[in-house]
Amino acid sequence: MPILKHAKKKLKQDKKRTVRNKKVKEAFKKAVKTARETKSPKSLNEAYKALDKAVKSNIIHKNKSSRLKSSLSKLIGKSAPVAKKTAPASKTQKVKPASKTKTVKAKTSTKKKASPKKLK
Repeated sequence: MPILKHAKKKLKQDKKRTVRNKKVKEAFKKAVKTARETKSPKSLNEAYKALDKAVKSNIIHKNKSSRLKSSLSKLIGKSAPVAKKTAPASKTQKVKPASKTKTVKAKTSTKKKASPKKLK
């Protein structure tokens, strides 16, 4: 047990922070687990939100968060039915933009006159 006054205060603060951090950590772990099990866009959104909150409060590193998000999106991407894209009814030709031409400015001679050298 701490003896000094500031050490006692620090211990109290650490206990409070530990509880708060544990809640955030459990929340993102639970959200990731449910997203893996259900594989729905709604659960994916909840997992992303929980991961972002954990990163914001420095519970996990941002690279870990992005790694988890990537793996979740891959899982859900594979399980989701792929809708085939149909060709549009009327094909419209894409008009190419006019090529950008460089405007050439008339060059004016701006030669500096030689300054007369001073004799010593």
